[in-house]
Amino acid sequence: MASSTSSGGRVAGTLALRRGSRPESLIPGLPDDVAAVILCLLTFPDQSRLRATSRAWRLLLSAATLLPLRRSLRLPRRHLLCLFPADPSLASPILLDPAAPTAWWPLPPLPCSAQLYGLANFSALAVGRHLYVLGGSCFDARSYPLGHPSPSAAVYRLDLARSRHAWERLPDMLVPRGGFACAPAPTGGVIVAGGGSRHPTFPSNGSRTSSTEWYDAATRSWHVAAAMPRERAECVGFVAHGTGDGGEDEFWVMGGYDGYTTVGGVVPNDVYCRDAVALGLWSGKWREIGGMWEEGERHRLGPVAALSADDGRITEVFMLDGHDVFRYDFTSNRWLKEATARRRIPNTGSCGFISVNGELYVLTTSTKVSVAVSGSWRQLKKKVALEFQVYNPGTKEWRVLTTHPPVHELIDFKSAALCTVEL
Repeated sequence: MASSTSSGGRVAGTLALRRGSRPESLIPGLPDDVAAVILCLLTFPDQSRLRATSRAWRLLLSAATLLPLRRSLRLPRRHLLCLFPADPSLASPILLDPAAPTAWWPLPPLPCSAQLYGLANFSALAVGRHLYVLGGSCFDARSYPLGHPSPSAAVYRLDLARSRHAWERLPDMLVPRGGFACAPAPTGGVIVAGGGSRHPTFPSNGSRTSSTEWYDAATRSWHVAAAMPRERAECVGFVAHGTGDGGEDEFWVMGGYDGYTTVGGVVPNDVYCRDAVALGLWSGKWREIGGMWEEGERHRLGPVAALSADDGRITEVFMLDGHDVFRYDFTSNRWLKEATARRRIPNTGSCGFISVNGELYVLTTSTKVSVAVSGSWRQLKKKVALEFQVYNPGTKEWRVLTTHPPVHELIDFKSAALCTVEL
């Protein structure tokens, strides 16, 4: 009761009007602490729509107030799923609150360039209330030949705490790259490593890089870090807590390819990496980690998802290989089988894999299904079906749900991007 009373006092203090000393009531007839809990438990789309109800609601439902209040009320963390179904300059990114799988919320598309098109292999990452879109591979109508993609160094950021969402262009990365490792930096910025210029729809040999850099959000500038031991593209990255010498936090880079061979001297074939490298965030030095699987065990690293604790630190890392989920053991440097999906996945490359609110989501799209549309004439309308197979590592249980995202074409997860954001 004491914590509830103190929370109510904080709510009243936050909502006090500037023109007077009387605080504005959230819901007439209810204590503010009770009303605040009710509003905090609403889905994100509902909160966004209700901000315009009153000044008090607008203040409470802003990210600057809502996040600390949820923590003070000891409400569980809530992450939203952000899906980029295609080129974000043409197709709007969309947010989904897992608490309401039918409620999608569109975000504005990236500023469009008349010369650049077909952006893919970009990285989408949320740091606090900011959503970043970095790099990628795209085609430039001014270049020749047109069939060869170019890496991008562009960086955009969206402040999700603002009532009116608009993308902000940040300083370009020092090295253009697509298909690279990316993770939040300890200073509140972003750290990136590796990458190249390969495009998933029109693949070519492209380029690869070993460069590493990090973005300082305070100074709005990029800084060079130690390069990886060798070039690597199409890799994944995350920050692991206490895995280095002396409990040092490290930026891990896994998977990807570092070279090419040819089949019959004609067809190019990628040489995939079976190992990983880790950059000490204090020492600034890379350490090489041996092979994570034996020859013939698997062809390449599958999609990777990392679970984080309440403080945002990575605690577990999982991989989707075929229709099986594997857990990474940091001690033995091996992938151990964790579970098998309830429904078989025909092609791992055609699905999404991400962690949301302590669970693992496997996303697959199916052909358009017919759904009933109400109106004066009852008819059937075809929509894209997005299926979630959700695995809880704590209970070892699966659940399946289906939703219909506001897209008109099937989502190709080879070019689509996923991330989560806490609001």
